[in-house]
Amino acid sequence: MQRVLPLSIVFALLACAGCSAPDEPAPKTTPPTTTTTMATKSFNAIPRMEFNRKAAERRLPFFWIRDDNANGTLEPAEFAVLWDRTGQSRKDFVDDAGAFNPAFRRAYDDMQKPELASAEPAEKARHEAVLAELAQGRPTLVLTTLTNAEDQAVVAHVEKAARLIEELYAKQNGVDGMLEHIPAADLASQTLFFRNQGPWCEAPKTEKDRECNALALRPKKISGIYPASIQADPKFCEVLEKRKDSEQLLSPFVVVRHKEGGKAEGNAATDDLIAVPYTEAYAKEMGEVATELKAAASSISDPGEAAFKAYLEATATAFGDNQWFKADVAWKAMTATNSKWYLRIGPDEVYFEPCSHKAGFHVSFARINQDSLQWQKKLDPLKKDMEIQLAALAGKPYAARDVGFQLPDFIDIVLNAGDARSAIGATIGQSLPNWGPVAESGGKTVAMVNLYTDDDSKAAFTEQASSLLCSETMAKITDDPKNANLSTVLHEAAHNLGPAHEYKVGGKTDDQVFGGALASMLEELKAQTAALWLSGWLVSKGQLEAAVAENAHLHDVTWAFGHIAQGMVNAEGKPKPYSQLASVQMGFLNEKGALAWRPETKAANGSDVGCFDVDLKQWVAVDDLSKLVLGIKARGDRSLAEKTRDTYVKDGTPWAKLRGVIAERWLRAPKASFVYSVVDG
Repeated sequence: MQRVLPLSIVFALLACAGCSAPDEPAPKTTPPTTTTTMATKSFNAIPRMEFNRKAAERRLPFFWIRDDNANGTLEPAEFAVLWDRTGQSRKDFVDDAGAFNPAFRRAYDDMQKPELASAEPAEKARHEAVLAELAQGRPTLVLTTLTNAEDQAVVAHVEKAARLIEELYAKQNGVDGMLEHIPAADLASQTLFFRNQGPWCEAPKTEKDRECNALALRPKKISGIYPASIQADPKFCEVLEKRKDSEQLLSPFVVVRHKEGGKAEGNAATDDLIAVPYTEAYAKEMGEVATELKAAASSISDPGEAAFKAYLEATATAFGDNQWFKADVAWKAMTATNSKWYLRIGPDEVYFEPCSHKAGFHVSFARINQDSLQWQKKLDPLKKDMEIQLAALAGKPYAARDVGFQLPDFIDIVLNAGDARSAIGATIGQSLPNWGPVAESGGKTVAMVNLYTDDDSKAAFTEQASSLLCSETMAKITDDPKNANLSTVLHEAAHNLGPAHEYKVGGKTDDQVFGGALASMLEELKAQTAALWLSGWLVSKGQLEAAVAENAHLHDVTWAFGHIAQGMVNAEGKPKPYSQLASVQMGFLNEKGALAWRPETKAANGSDVGCFDVDLKQWVAVDDLSKLVLGIKARGDRSLAEKTRDTYVKDGTPWAKLRGVIAERWLRAPKASFVYSVVDG
């Protein structure tokens, strides 16, 4: 389970994860044989933010980090080359003397030329829609510098494994091979395919625009996990969930295929379907990932990294035998006290696929941030009490249980790939695994704390929040990251408290009781609502300053605004779990007076009329919301779950109109889309 920040604070990790298809998007740039004196060339024709935007549109792996000396000129010391499937690095564009080389100069000159547009109306409309999609993202860099030779060797193998994970994820999403149909000159469409890990648009203003597609063919989205024929039925997921063999077919680590020689009538209810393990369906790619992970493990000689090495070896084995629960044991044993690294590579989250049952391949690679130890020291003795409190809110038949989960480690992201890399936005907290003995014993949680901390992100947040909040409320918000980190810590901890994913009612898990999509939304709603409640409880226990908790509440409101702005469903009508949970929470608090709309009052930006005031005296309404949500999960009350969702998610209500205001103002600024660069220092 994961927590995602509102996509509007940065474009920080676009990393080369989007080139999901196995085809190379473009050959490496090779310097010409002639020499050019670069010392006389000033790269000041394109402002920094425009440079980063144009580089993305032109499919160039460039990023202008910051204008350190404020001279408006891009200099080599301010320049990064992004992680990319082509494997290009800084040395391809900066010479040994530290100056930009001719290859970079040609690229820079090309960036100043207008891109050729098709005169054909349909193609022109598609291209304009593609540019509109890309414009809703703002590149923001996550830069990692490695100075240790052993670290460089290990990371090089993890990077190669990440590129292979991109290929695996492309197969799962049914986009393998599509990239070759994009013309080499259509750079914006190549960028879209790379960023979005497929040809379809995902940004709020264009995701439902039929013109918006990286491919002129405008293919229909078809998952690679299920037979294409049964996906013609828009309710094929529900049909599969009702089959007698649903437990086998919807197991997380298998694909669904027609039995050889069996029926292929396109009927999910009657077709002869079988479950094929990932290791059989994706044997080639998984074998190659295993090879890179073994090589990474072999590169480690530091005895202090024994836990990291053990995980690399264990997960390499899982890529060969599909026994992920064994690898989970080694993964959980890797902590902030025994390794400087964090890595999770394999299949985990289910949000990416239409039925929300199958685990998507991903890579989350990071360095451990030791600041988490302070939170662990503070909260670890309280875990049992936290479970007792949430059990009381949930009510019968749920009963408090022994909990053995670890409180979140803080991590500084180095690289995300596959399902861990979003086109816009990023995961800021995650609790895994979702299945198996380690999950049942409490799992492991992390909080990604180096995202959304740059100056561009802070400026974007201020712009968006001040357009919606009244001045008095806005004045209470600080940019201290510990406030946002508090909510992430409590959210991820709450995934392991109360009626969690593995909790059963009448012998059925939440997937079986609620169905995959509703179950996913409810689990995230439970975790985020519990986080709202637990911060107040910690104040009452004397473990948290009231001012810190109140500021965290305000950040939680803006977090919700960001997700509400993305809309309640995607282009295929699949529910967006974070958007829906945010709408339920804020709609409930609005109804109870904790989030009051002042229609005649100017917002904090001084121009927009109408704003929200957060009345912290009414925050007690979170008690009622917690009882409602936890009670639904405790009793397996699907009817009340659907009623609650519909009350705050459906269109045509006063709250829905306010959601429209939130979306219009929040979406004025480009959203977050992250890019990565890993360099040797």
